[in-house]
Amino acid sequence: MTMFKGIDYYDIESELSQEARLVRDTARAFVEREFLPSIREHYRAGTFPLELVPRMGALGMFGANLSGYGLPAIDNISYGLLMQELERGDSGLRSFASVQGALVMYPILTFGSEAQKQRWLPLLASGRAIGCFGLTEHDHGSDPAGMTTRAVKRGNGYLLSGVKMWITNGAVADLALVWAKLDGEIRGFLVERGTPGFTANEVVGKLSLRASVTAELVLDEAFVPEENLLPDAVGLKSALKCLNQARYGIVWGALGAAMACFDEVLVHSAERMVFGRPLAAFQLTQAKLADMLTEITKGQLLALQLGRLKELGKMRPEQVSLAKRNNVRMALETARTARGILGAVGISDEYQSMRHMCNLESVDTYEGTYEIHTLALGRDLTGIDAIS
Repeated sequence: MTMFKGIDYYDIESELSQEARLVRDTARAFVEREFLPSIREHYRAGTFPLELVPRMGALGMFGANLSGYGLPAIDNISYGLLMQELERGDSGLRSFASVQGALVMYPILTFGSEAQKQRWLPLLASGRAIGCFGLTEHDHGSDPAGMTTRAVKRGNGYLLSGVKMWITNGAVADLALVWAKLDGEIRGFLVERGTPGFTANEVVGKLSLRASVTAELVLDEAFVPEENLLPDAVGLKSALKCLNQARYGIVWGALGAAMACFDEVLVHSAERMVFGRPLAAFQLTQAKLADMLTEITKGQLLALQLGRLKELGKMRPEQVSLAKRNNVRMALETARTARGILGAVGISDEYQSMRHMCNLESVDTYEGTYEIHTLALGRDLTGIDAIS
């Protein structure tokens, strides 16, 4: 297997620090040597390679841009490149790391008690514990404020009742961060595996994100002790802060998927003979390759500037919306175009473009659909809320 060299038409490499290159190259080698050889079998079986979780923890891939409690504290561009390389392997791999770090470790670090931080952050960072983020419900995806999951104070704790859906890592998680309404206000609760009244049912029959564990979380008066309430997670804005951290990773991750597809068809089109000529010799093929490269390069520049803003503490949610909306849809279109260039063989899992294409259908939907991010930008531009 030839090591992936990356797509860098605008010499972004010259903008990267030594640390960023080291993070990217370490993740690239991990994906190449330890993940890609088994992804086809896992995708067919609908399984995630849990055996790689301790290795990812040892490499510092969980909560990598967080600081304190022994966390790596890498800069945000380095973190973005890490997400890029993981999703170049598969969206399921990046999703696992993104949920673990941005949607479980980040809220514990930001909103949790000292005891919660001391207990859970080292376990999650090392991969000795797996976390999931329980926000979405069957009827409340784009409208999380309408959630029906409830928490009721009972003695020295709370009883949680409700159902969460499409929860990445849910069926293998040791810890679920569940959002529920307590006296009408959204709060975050740490629900541990084995809690009576709490079950996680794996979702089967998926045609996308097959190499990822997705679950339905059912809470039937599950008792959560008072010390498992995140003290500073108050209101929907707390959950949305977590989602913005994860969306930032998606902005970069989608680039990795697009790069994988582009690289695959660039090689294929040079080798595939049609009418006695390489497929790459045809004008329509060259036009498609030029368009794909242009859109990837634009996405890279968006991600790079967003990373700079995040590093300076100046990143706004609407800027994340713009980049998530653009880069994921771009990657999806790139994967579709790549599948077309591959022709009939493109539907075979010997090639990766259709796997990425199917995965990106989910990435285009989760953590804010293309349409919701469109309306978030519209609201920011006009001052008029067209969502509700």
